[in-house]
Amino acid sequence: MSSTTTRRRSGGSDARRASRADAQSSQPAYITRNIPYYEVLGDEGLAIIEANADTILEEIGIDFRDDPEALQIWRDAGADVQGERVRMPRGMCRKLIQDNAPREFTQHARNPARSVRIGGTNTVFVPAYGCPFVHDIDRGRRYGTLEDFRNFVKLAYLSPSIHHSGGTICEPVDLPVNKRHLDMIYSHMKYSDKCFMGSVTHPERAQDTVEMAKILFGDDWLDPDTGKPKTCVVSLINANSPMTFDDTMLGAAKVYARANQACVVTPFILAGAMSPVTIAGTAAQTLAEGLAGLAFVQLVSPGAPVVLGSFASSMSMQSGAPTFGTPEPALVLYVMANLARRLGVPFRSGGSFTASKIPDAQAASESANTLLPTSLAGVNFALHTAGWLEGGLAMGYEKFIMDADQAGMMQTLLKGVDLSENGQAMEAIREVGPGKHFLGCSHTQANFKTAFYLSPITDNNSFEQWDADGRLDMAQRANARWKKLLAEYQAPPLDPAIDAALLAYIEQRKASMPDSSV
Repeated sequence: MSSTTTRRRSGGSDARRASRADAQSSQPAYITRNIPYYEVLGDEGLAIIEANADTILEEIGIDFRDDPEALQIWRDAGADVQGERVRMPRGMCRKLIQDNAPREFTQHARNPARSVRIGGTNTVFVPAYGCPFVHDIDRGRRYGTLEDFRNFVKLAYLSPSIHHSGGTICEPVDLPVNKRHLDMIYSHMKYSDKCFMGSVTHPERAQDTVEMAKILFGDDWLDPDTGKPKTCVVSLINANSPMTFDDTMLGAAKVYARANQACVVTPFILAGAMSPVTIAGTAAQTLAEGLAGLAFVQLVSPGAPVVLGSFASSMSMQSGAPTFGTPEPALVLYVMANLARRLGVPFRSGGSFTASKIPDAQAASESANTLLPTSLAGVNFALHTAGWLEGGLAMGYEKFIMDADQAGMMQTLLKGVDLSENGQAMEAIREVGPGKHFLGCSHTQANFKTAFYLSPITDNNSFEQWDADGRLDMAQRANARWKKLLAEYQAPPLDPAIDAALLAYIEQRKASMPDSSV
């Protein structure tokens, strides 16, 4: 095969890939599933776990630490408060949630076409969160910077299968701890027009998020029908498992709930260390902690949107290291998704988890073993969909591209089977008949651009073509893609007056406090 022929064939492939990318860019803002849920327990098994969770709340209780106001809120609601331990009467938390919390809600984006519906049959794919390090195959592992943070915001904005800008995609450690949240929130607002998550590392930082959202949305901040703020921010409130909420998370939850912004209440569990080693035991503890957090939000602000979260990983009983992509956490995920549907609230879990340090075969297999259950179980808010490496310690550039590709495949899977007249394709079958092929028929010509998912980074060419193209593996192809995307990035328009107001707020807040490392 001549080099001229090689280049010509490669160019044709590139053109088809670009055409398909244009088609994918028009994908909806979030997924509405058209396939059934995969469930691993029946009603009897789920009822056992629900009863065990109520027993935990009633007999053992949950600690609400260093927050006298939270304890008084529970006391006024009729809970048994002894010191910092709160015991809730059987069924109390479930009733508070079911009587008040919405079954689903809209998170509004500054671009209304990017707003997402959280709950019901909808799935929102969200980047990874909270990584102090970043990784790419050129420079290896290093601490994250504000430039890295902005790069990942841009990549999420440019990825059709990633529906959300996320939150603390990576920690910009080149900025003071007490001020970096201002630059992170601004970056989400400036470099993307998708929905974003707020800061939760201090109640004042949560309040900064709310104030900046008010500036961003302006006259659209309040719902004209209810007079309440629209839900424009979703934020992650983690339980300090086992069975504890600390004042930092409680303080942030109160700020967001009182502003009608959504709280994703998530027990963060390493099974074997922070919960029992069994699936049913971990699920019962997760549900109990989640019920306590969700009910607390409803006591603070009845009707505030909430999401039941579950983050459960296993651990190596030999080394104590966390493990990912294993079957037991997948079973917990399936169970918790079903329990959330029975409770009547949206569900957050899953993503693309791996303990691998680089974007290799381990990273791909472990992530796929997490993302497929995420999709089949019916997760509504899938945090950590793209970029996760090293058990969440590192955000990977190539891994982000690889994960976004897998998310695109899941988006296609969840669409289900098209049974429209076009989907049935009977005219094509009549036109072609026995013994011929479908390549040239009118139905194929009309559908070929969107008929099948085409990955932007996998290689399906012959060995000879792959050899001629440089023998690149997937990580190398992903490396080229994220660089190309960033080189071609164009920021979504932002009203200059709003931009100036945001920058003025940030300048004022930074000037009001000295730099701090906490």
